[in-house]
Amino acid sequence: MASFKSSSSSLTAFKFHLGLFLLLAGCASAQLSTNFYGTSCPNVLSVIKSAVGSAVSNEARMGASLLRLHFHDCFVNGCDASVLLDGGEKTAPANTNSLRGFDVIDNIKTQLESSCPGVVSCADILSVAARDSVVALGGPSWQVRLGRRDSATAGSVSDVNNNVPSPALNVSGLISSFSNKGFHS
Repeated sequence: MASFKSSSSSLTAFKFHLGLFLLLAGCASAQLSTNFYGTSCPNVLSVIKSAVGSAVSNEARMGASLLRLHFHDCFVNGCDASVLLDGGEKTAPANTNSLRGFDVIDNIKTQLESSCPGVVSCADILSVAARDSVVALGGPSWQVRLGRRDSATAGSVSDVNNNVPSPALNVSGLISSFSNKGFHS
């Protein structure tokens, strides 16, 4: 029974994070484009899809982890890959020993650097990897607009504490948290 409860909790958490991510994905800026790397790095989407597919195939839970990593990145300073930088945001109590998938993103970045050096942002890698994770687990697909810039600085611990909704929040607390970010029902 305990393993069923754990699976049920994991599925509920995954669905919650998917919903939050889809909400965030709809708020992309007008300057972003689905074909941003069309000429500068035409293989970007296939490289990310292949690496994410392999990671999820090796451990299905990695799909939810990559989605959660992207969610935490977007909720603090916007979708800027600041969560990948050492210090601050990455080491906040809400993230320490909790966020996973950094190695998958590092692997994708390494592959893309060998074919398209200095072209693809980590912020875009996180965005596409989150979408491809959902798809790899049998969820829906959507267009990802690309062209995000990477942050040069990590968010602070207080940025995480003040922006990432606590898993202990009830529905009304979550609605308030999202409302404070400009999301309204």
